[in-house]
Amino acid sequence: MKINNTEIEIERDDIFTYRRIRRAIGYLGISMPILLVGLSFVSFFKTQLQPSISHYYFTNLREIFTGTLCAIGLFLICYKGTSNASIWKNDNLLTNIAGIMAICVALVPMNPDDFAVKIYTLIPYPAKWLGWLHYSFAALLFLIMALLSINIFTIGQKNEMRDPKSILNENNIYRFCGYSILVFVVMVPVSETLKLFTYSTLIFESLALFSFGIAWLIKGRALGDKGMIGKKLYQENNSVDTQKVFEE
Repeated sequence: MKINNTEIEIERDDIFTYRRIRRAIGYLGISMPILLVGLSFVSFFKTQLQPSISHYYFTNLREIFTGTLCAIGLFLICYKGTSNASIWKNDNLLTNIAGIMAICVALVPMNPDDFAVKIYTLIPYPAKWLGWLHYSFAALLFLIMALLSINIFTIGQKNEMRDPKSILNENNIYRFCGYSILVFVVMVPVSETLKLFTYSTLIFESLALFSFGIAWLIKGRALGDKGMIGKKLYQENNSVDTQKVFEE
């Protein structure tokens, strides 16, 4: 079926727009722990290194914590993924839920160390159950992050038959990132219970965010898709030829 050049250009622009959104989500996910931890060592902000990322809500770096999460949430909600009869593979539904969870994590923080201090939150009420609500939102967010990497991002090459595939094939990276997120999230309560090492929660949360960010950056082709990168990651020798795709 032939498609005129105007329609091809529109489709190509849509593809590039999707990639930009994916890269934005990836960069935000990776930059949040880097900024929070890095700025903790800058005396100007008068903030010590915190036990977890969530603890930064009650510091002078609150705006970076909440702002980055809200930005990720808005990008995920605005990102129009594909629909699927299976909930576990419904890109549009899962990204919308993940976006809402990210915003909820930002606006409903963990419990403060001192309830006597005025709490500036969406729900300014000193109740411990609100802290558990925060953890529930965060757990669901990380779970969907993993699900997107394992179940959604790998759909594109489901019927790909070209061999041999490089170990750096994008699907291998998505699965590695997805399962890494699950492992790091499980390690948070385990390390807290066993007191494995100092700042264990902060480290595992950061690693989970790095895994999340890397998956979105690869999906957004942040490294490009030409030459050796295209061949190793996407089994492409050149960038996507939209004209050829739509003529097939």
